[in-house]
Amino acid sequence: MITYERLTLYLARDRIVLNNMRKDIQAKLKEMPDLLSIGQVAEIFNIHPDTLRNWEKEGILVPMRAGKRGDRKYRPEDIRAIVDKMGSKLTLPQLEQFLWKSADILRGKIDSSDYKKYIFGLLFFKRISDVWDEEYAKVMEEFKDETIARADYNHRFQVPKECRWSVVEEKAENIGKKLNEIFEKLANANSPKLDRIFDDLDFANKDRFPNETTQRLINHFSQYNFGDTYINSDVLGDAYEYLIKQFAADAGKKGGEFYTPREVERVIIQILKPHKKDHIYDPTVGSGGFLLEAFHHLKEKEGEQIARTLYLYGQEINIGTYAIAKINMFLHGLDSADIQRGDTLANPQFLNPNGSLKTFDICVANPPYSINDWEYEMFKSDKYGRIDGYELPPNKNADYAFVLHIIKSMNSNGRAGIVLPHGVLFRGGSEGRIREQILKNDLIEAVIALPSKLFYGTGIPAAIIIFNKNKAGGHKGKVLIVDAEKDFSEGKNQNSLRYQDIQKIVKTYDGFKDIDGYARVVDLKEIETNEYNLNVRRYIENGDKEEIIDVSAVRKELATLEKERTAIDTKVEGYLKELKY
Repeated sequence: MITYERLTLYLARDRIVLNNMRKDIQAKLKEMPDLLSIGQVAEIFNIHPDTLRNWEKEGILVPMRAGKRGDRKYRPEDIRAIVDKMGSKLTLPQLEQFLWKSADILRGKIDSSDYKKYIFGLLFFKRISDVWDEEYAKVMEEFKDETIARADYNHRFQVPKECRWSVVEEKAENIGKKLNEIFEKLANANSPKLDRIFDDLDFANKDRFPNETTQRLINHFSQYNFGDTYINSDVLGDAYEYLIKQFAADAGKKGGEFYTPREVERVIIQILKPHKKDHIYDPTVGSGGFLLEAFHHLKEKEGEQIARTLYLYGQEINIGTYAIAKINMFLHGLDSADIQRGDTLANPQFLNPNGSLKTFDICVANPPYSINDWEYEMFKSDKYGRIDGYELPPNKNADYAFVLHIIKSMNSNGRAGIVLPHGVLFRGGSEGRIREQILKNDLIEAVIALPSKLFYGTGIPAAIIIFNKNKAGGHKGKVLIVDAEKDFSEGKNQNSLRYQDIQKIVKTYDGFKDIDGYARVVDLKEIETNEYNLNVRRYIENGDKEEIIDVSAVRKELATLEKERTAIDTKVEGYLKELKY
């Protein structure tokens, strides 16, 4: 035991290692024997035994061999080598697991749809505090001048002394109240950058957050240093995206309000193909997945430097989801992304100096489906020209209101991808007339029917509609119809698109030609003969033919059944009278 107490002293003397070393690892080491098995070491450091074996092959570790079987035994010097190798750098799976465990602390105490915002808020606070400390230490080491080290221009975010993580880490009472005070000061110190980002958080509510619960959360996040040196923005951003997905699955129906499956976003972004310096806009931005997918796509194709030339814009009505999107951009290092709060249909935030809607190279969206409570009257008196040349959408369904907003937000060469329920393809009335005019304006380039159960909280099938204001010559006057409903990986509660499914859709769009049972390039004249109905079954036969209903015959059948029911009722009445009921 004494050997490991000395090892703990070694860790205490080394400032860098101490900052990186998990507190629970130090505690576990004190209780361990002098020689540890591979299983014990793997458990302490939360790494796979194969990782230890690989480090042994690389010469990083040289454990003892003991017994007839030559079992590995790890000595203090081996543990020291592991500490030096790992520091506090977490692998992505370890970080994902660690962050998800923070939710366990709150599970059962508050609603699952609510606790995500508290976890995200604490994670972001810990990140900017640790990064500030890191920036301060780096400047002090170079210039040995505290004034320079504290200067605003040397820090990405301003974290006043009374707002550091160490303040809440050392506090024993009224931690929630102190957190609220810190969040307010952080927002003020970083205005307008962090305006409203903490507005939906209230840690001072002791019914939800007893002091012991808040203390457990603080202790949990205190185990690691979240500075850039130890967890880079790519890893932390990916872990944050994982957490968003887990929370969406946990929240069920409400999860669909802030999360679009990344595979669906990938399909749309790979079809729209962002270019250098493109302006990309999501009017129902949710957690920001479409914007991040655009960045990652261009980064993979042309490198990070080119990807950072993109201009990213988003608007979100829900204050909690707005904060999630903002934090998502910050954790991915995309501070320039412009995320605004507000109702896109009633109060669009991206306007030109003359008050008209700003236009973009690419628009993407997964708006809420078929909402019947929306600002119809404000849209009816629209001053942004969104209904110019079109009929007004119905007051009990906002699907086409979002479509018209996006069409108006596309520039003269603009292209867009929107996820919508299948009903927009065939519903009649004012929606049918809007669809007819959009088709006559030759704005729809493709319709892609997706499998059911891809989205959280709903099993209804959805479709992707691709719009283009500047179609290529061979695409003019035509619409590519794709039936991708049968290509997916089936899950217990949720289906998903596989890599090959995504590539098949994108390749089909790029080829823009017929594929038997899967895709057809349909001339607008044929669509006109179908009364501008875009139901995929009308154009592609894949074994499930659209049922043709003879309305006249059905009415006659109903009339016959009604007569039979009347005759039966009369008989029953007669029997009841005979029985004196």
